[in-house]
Amino acid sequence: MKHVRGPLCTIDVGERTSETEDIDDVLESFVGGRALGTKLAHDRIPFDVDPLGADNRLFFATGPMQHSNMSFTGRMSATAVSPLTDGLLSSNAGGFLSRNFTGTGYGAVEITGASDELVIVHVTDEGVEFEEVPDLEEATVPETCEYIEAEHGLEEDHTAVVGPAGENRVRFASIMTSKERAFGRGGLGAVLGAKNVKAITFDGESPREVEIPPVQMEIHGEAAQAEHPMKQQGTTSVAEYANMVEALPSYYFSELSFEGIDGISGDRVEEKKYKKGTCSACAFACKLPTRDEESGLETEGPEYETLMAFGSNSGIDDVVELMKSNKLCDVYGLDTISAGDTVAAYLASEDEFGNADLIHDLVEKIAHREGVGDTLAEGVDRIHDELGVDNWSVKGMEFSAHDGRTLNGQGLAFATSNRGADHMYAEFYPYEYPLVDADDAFDKEGLEGKPPKLVELENINAVKDSAIFCKFSRDFLSEERMETLLDADYEELLELGDTVVSLERHFNNQRGFDRSDDTLPYELPDFEAGLEEYYAERDWNDDGTVPAERFEGADSGAAPADD
Repeated sequence: MKHVRGPLCTIDVGERTSETEDIDDVLESFVGGRALGTKLAHDRIPFDVDPLGADNRLFFATGPMQHSNMSFTGRMSATAVSPLTDGLLSSNAGGFLSRNFTGTGYGAVEITGASDELVIVHVTDEGVEFEEVPDLEEATVPETCEYIEAEHGLEEDHTAVVGPAGENRVRFASIMTSKERAFGRGGLGAVLGAKNVKAITFDGESPREVEIPPVQMEIHGEAAQAEHPMKQQGTTSVAEYANMVEALPSYYFSELSFEGIDGISGDRVEEKKYKKGTCSACAFACKLPTRDEESGLETEGPEYETLMAFGSNSGIDDVVELMKSNKLCDVYGLDTISAGDTVAAYLASEDEFGNADLIHDLVEKIAHREGVGDTLAEGVDRIHDELGVDNWSVKGMEFSAHDGRTLNGQGLAFATSNRGADHMYAEFYPYEYPLVDADDAFDKEGLEGKPPKLVELENINAVKDSAIFCKFSRDFLSEERMETLLDADYEELLELGDTVVSLERHFNNQRGFDRSDDTLPYELPDFEAGLEEYYAERDWNDDGTVPAERFEGADSGAAPADD
């Protein structure tokens, strides 16, 4: 099986040390990206770790496909214990960082410890350097990127940065790269901020060779030539259809469609788009650089999930106001979905839906933990009782769009996801709208026949997150092409995916997660039967735990003794 090459570089920011070790045996079995990060985290992070403590470890990794010239490969993965969900979590970001990471020659980079001074960590193919940057305290993401370029000649695509939100340990803070791309879900920015790391830079000219089959160029050519609505409108291309079929959460999940959709639809976003935007090596170019000529506001996005969280769910029907919310989250380093949903919860509690000025003020207060922002920075799961609203989260993570009350398979997917209420963990929703061929589609209602497909989708998405392939490659990346690119048959890939999902679950089980966490804030028909079928498909216990013998003998949850 194709896999990443190179050693693990462990960086202790408290001791200001770095060391490398051979991990070839892990790479051969776990490919790269999310699988590699999950295996390393499972074996090296204590099961009882405080997510915001020095003993939590953050792993960065790319996959073998970041050594290709193929579209849909401009991504990389980050893994740690999440301060939002309290479980093991991987997040991945697009942009241009991944190729600069491969240039360092490392298979993975591990950040541990906690610095007593605010630092930037510079990782190159010649080693690791630490730079104290007290003057960057509370600096925004753009300000930090500008400093790094001015002082070190490294543009923003070499950087992983936290804004004030990460420094202030907002539980849904992002790690930002290329200024506007995010390791978004789960609060990994708070993990880095708690370690007093303002930024990490990656630079080098020593990538480890990985030979990628010629089919990569067929896919690249098809991506360049394809007529696809995402090339014009990104993920917002689905907005009006989702609204029509009542799968668009609105007014803090009290409604399933939004009467103001025309003001924030894909068409409105496309009208603000002023150039093409893409990720490293990708000819699909589905990103959304947008500009409002009247105000001069420029941002990237909003994408569909932001359109939901800060738009319909907050009662906003003006695309420019939506762009402002998106921009503020990027500047301060916040996940737009969790931030928007949490703001929407506050709006519901105060009967202030549609108040754009209040929304923008709340985003700033959250990032700096000022006033009510200090409460909201904890996320919906921890504050819903105080606000007097329903708890719209799973495992502590706020909901993304593609509402499971209409798309019932996606609802089950929200419940089973180790990451929480995130649509990208399984991506069941394309099969229920449907956005796939009719022969592959499912009826929106009910769960009959869906658990086996859900298991397959979770497994193959774990592989995509490890290779790493962008999820939007689904129209171009057949089973046969994946087999060719990764030099493995499809069943072998599914087995790898199952191992990754089960490792995540096993780690979380040791932290107290079980069936009681695989739940939803609404009822679905035959939900308990669907959950039982899902567990049976995975050969897990009826209580949602992984059988003890599955990973018996693994060095799980114990950091290396010499660290």
